[in-house]
Amino acid sequence: MALPTYLDLVNDVLVRLREPAVGSVNENTLSAIVGKFVNDAKRQVEDSYNWNALTSTLSVVTIPAVFNYGLVSSGGRFKLLDAYNQTDLTSMSGASSNFMNEQFILTGNTPTTGSPYYYNFNGITALGDTQVDVFPVPDKAYTLFFNMYIPQEELSTNTTTMLVPKEPVILLAYARSLVERGEDGGLNSSEAYSMYKSSLSDAISLESSRYVEEECWTWS
Repeated sequence: MALPTYLDLVNDVLVRLREPAVGSVNENTLSAIVGKFVNDAKRQVEDSYNWNALTSTLSVVTIPAVFNYGLVSSGGRFKLLDAYNQTDLTSMSGASSNFMNEQFILTGNTPTTGSPYYYNFNGITALGDTQVDVFPVPDKAYTLFFNMYIPQEELSTNTTTMLVPKEPVILLAYARSLVERGEDGGLNSSEAYSMYKSSLSDAISLESSRYVEEECWTWS
């Protein structure tokens, strides 16, 4: 099944509002407003669960004596799932800013060099991607993997496709459109919002059933 486009999503909401479909998201004021609600709903659905379609592995190849790297395409809304030093086949651990400061500044000594074991996110690049510091400072080229959950940028063109499940996005955008326009004898906004919550719950349940190995159980 083809992924829904931005225009598909807007028209799906317009039809539920009993409005004519459009040929462009910005064709008129109503379609443009619905487009905003679609993006708002997409963001809320993305933040509700770590959808597999939005997971990605970013890699960094280190340079000797360089400890700060930009994670290209990470953006600023990511969630880190795990990090690995692929060269040495070891997991990497997150470190606090205080720990990093001690290693690089407060000790007064030259920072330890070697295979990176710790990471700490530290600022963003000029393109808005997250930067990461690693320690020990690399003494050669190492390949580091960062497995991340990275939400999409806002849908912007008619043909931009959306990766998360479409039903909860459409229903939430519809509920918000009803609040904006006012109810007219059809489905009311609270009913539409209840449908959204049910659809989102079903989508999460279906997705999580495919990845039972990710469930962790602790016996006390």
